[in-house]
Amino acid sequence: MLKTRVIPTLLLREGGLVKTTAFRAPKYVGDPINAIKIFNDKEVDELILLDITATTASKGPAFDTIADIAGECFMPVAYGGGISTIEQMRRILGIGIEKVVINSAAVASPDLIAAAAREFGSQAVVVSIDVKKTLFGRYEVRSHSGTRGTGLDPATWARKVQDMGAGEIMLTSIERDGTMAGYDLDLIRSVAAVANVPLIAAGGAGKIADFGAAVASGADSVAAGAMFVFHGPHRAVLITYPSRGDLKAVI
Repeated sequence: MLKTRVIPTLLLREGGLVKTTAFRAPKYVGDPINAIKIFNDKEVDELILLDITATTASKGPAFDTIADIAGECFMPVAYGGGISTIEQMRRILGIGIEKVVINSAAVASPDLIAAAAREFGSQAVVVSIDVKKTLFGRYEVRSHSGTRGTGLDPATWARKVQDMGAGEIMLTSIERDGTMAGYDLDLIRSVAAVANVPLIAAGGAGKIADFGAAVASGADSVAAGAMFVFHGPHRAVLITYPSRGDLKAVI
């Protein structure tokens, strides 16, 4: 029986599925519905879907796209991107999405976390924390798809969002995103030390052993994108998912 969730993360940009490196240079990798169908066949336990341009382009959630995806999914889905109000969350959850993921809106208005937790329950609220090192080597929380500095320390912010009612934290290393060079274990350890809600590590997974290293560093779950959408020496598009036997490496 699996004790650690391994969660594929899909990035949306203008309705298409893309993959980024360090949150930049998005490459089109296919149609999200086709990807969903493949993950259905692979019996994936959970999926994270993030619209990476909704907030930076000052757009709200793409409800039609979300509904199309929810209609195809056989697994629980967490959605983030452009969410800034309780009404948007209500509509997304009403479509059939199990969890909402908030990032920039949480930074701008932490009270939104508490309001969402009261309305929908903490289990439906995931706060995404995107982190990048400053020129002086200090970890800093970034918002708006990594384009804006916040001055916030990741561990301090993680403690606050869980106190406000977040039921889960998704922690992403911007520098490791799409590199498949392994998770930032120091970052994971620093946040895991204060987290008392489930912590999802993201950014950098390239092999099964990376999952185990993240869990050993304090992550409760692991998310991966490039590892599941790129394959082969020329990084041709091919969705893959480890067998359940392989996942024993992270237990």
